[in-house]
Amino acid sequence: MESVYAIPLHNRFRGITVREGVLLHGPAGWGEFCPFADYSDAESAPWLAAAVEASEVGWPEPVRDRVEVNTTVPVVSPERAYELVAASGCRTAKVKVADPRSSLADDCDRVAAVRDALGPSGAIRIDANTAWDVDTAVKSIRELDRAADRLEYAEQPCPSIEDLAAVRRRVDVRIAADESIRRAEDPLKVAVADAADVAVIKVAPLGGVRRALEVAEACGLPCVVSSAVETSVGLAAGLALAGALPALDFACGLGTRSLLTGDVTSEELSPVDGYLPVLRTAPTPDRFDEFAAPEETRKHWQARLTRIQAL
Repeated sequence: MESVYAIPLHNRFRGITVREGVLLHGPAGWGEFCPFADYSDAESAPWLAAAVEASEVGWPEPVRDRVEVNTTVPVVSPERAYELVAASGCRTAKVKVADPRSSLADDCDRVAAVRDALGPSGAIRIDANTAWDVDTAVKSIRELDRAADRLEYAEQPCPSIEDLAAVRRRVDVRIAADESIRRAEDPLKVAVADAADVAVIKVAPLGGVRRALEVAEACGLPCVVSSAVETSVGLAAGLALAGALPALDFACGLGTRSLLTGDVTSEELSPVDGYLPVLRTAPTPDRFDEFAAPEETRKHWQARLTRIQAL
């Protein structure tokens, strides 16, 4: 059984204003297949494997029953950033930076507003999504670190592992690797230990919870489990991974339900006091009809799914 959804976002994110994907149902429950448009069929294949794992096999037993999460701050005004963080109930905020619509000064103002909302004990991390070269990254991280009155870490400031290592040698802020791991030809063989202090692990791009656990072990770094802006069906898989990791030293990036204007399920995974529960199966999409995709979108996703199934 396949169901294609289309849910508008509150703010533009990764160049999109509507999140689309396919919900798969099988004997173990529901899974979500939602690779972004810029992913090739080959890159999208692990996303399908993750959805099949959730719907056909299920997830490993957890070692914890809840996970602390960060709130995510998109490219918005400082005033809006303050409101989002203050309302989130989270003690950690991840701030998107280095967007073409935002200058470094704008980013610093937004980060400073987030600090005001969190107070001195909260943690702030930034995510540049590979946007900078080494020199720009060094300059920007130093300025943003001052604006934040200490950053927890800077996520994927540059595209390559070599550049991450160069930045890491020149700043006093932890560096986290995301794209360098999940978009690598073989994530199990990516040598990130000298280039990063933290590994950001995402279930769907890595092929499922079990595969992501293998990648986390191979990295040999503290891990943060992050979402790919899924509905609560996909978020449940991220929580299953976070729940199964032997150690979890940082808040996870799974509090992203608020980026969507709605959800396919009435069992929405929205943080309470900064935490989300670890579920044994994904919630049932009992509100799917509210967000069923139009026919043209359904055809596009069905064709994409068919191509990837044939790989």
